[in-house]
Amino acid sequence: MLKGFKEFISRGNVIDLAVAVVMGAAFGAVVTALVSDFITPIIAAIGGQPDFGDLSFTINDSKFAYGHFINAVISFLILAAAIYLLVVLPLERLLKKPEAEGDTNVRACPECLSLIPTDANRCMYCTSVIGPATPPAPVQA
Repeated sequence: MLKGFKEFISRGNVIDLAVAVVMGAAFGAVVTALVSDFITPIIAAIGGQPDFGDLSFTINDSKFAYGHFINAVISFLILAAAIYLLVVLPLERLLKKPEAEGDTNVRACPECLSLIPTDANRCMYCTSVIGPATPPAPVQA
């Protein structure tokens, strides 16, 4: 039983996931510090409030600390923008499929019908071996 658990933990995917979680937590801490130590004071200097964390109101002896919520929203927006710019956009560019409209450098894979480069010998989606592209036959009148 321990041997199986050791093999499971030793797999690359589990270790990669653990590293990603730790790095994500560290990045989140950096973003939180950036918001609380730099961005919030700049916004507060413009708006006149020294610290958003102290903003609150009271209704029937219940305290609503909406300043912490504002800090959390700012942190979330910065983190989401960073992930979008550093992860999502590069992956979209990397995984972008070629477009067929007017593009003579692509053709459809005969197996999966995905668009692949004309010079490809193997489909990048289904990995089928593809023969050379044949030019269209001339139309005889």
